Amino acid sequence: MEDKSLLDVLFDEENDDNIILLDSQGKRTEFEQVAIIPVEDKCYAILHPVEKIDGVEEDEVIVFYLDEENECLRPAPQSEAVAVFEEYERLLNEEE
Repeated sequence: MEDKSLLDVLFDEENDDNIILLDSQGKRTEFEQVAIIPVEDKCYAILHPVEKIDGVEEDEVIVFYLDEENECLRPAPQSEAVAVFEEYERLLNEEE
């Protein structure tokens, strides 16, 4: 089986595998993919933690932005996360 990069997994519409991210201390956290949302000149990933994370409710998601230069995901600032989630909800409403 071929190892895929984080970007390959995120942007492959056929792939819904969970994503494992490492924090600065090397702790692994597994996330379910919810959506990829482009807003202005950035691309964001909305991810749902598989296991409980302190400070994150069971039904909450976390918004990350794609740091293309380093090919990694970084937590989005709160103001950006709110705008991204609003765009996500708008797109969901359009589909209905």
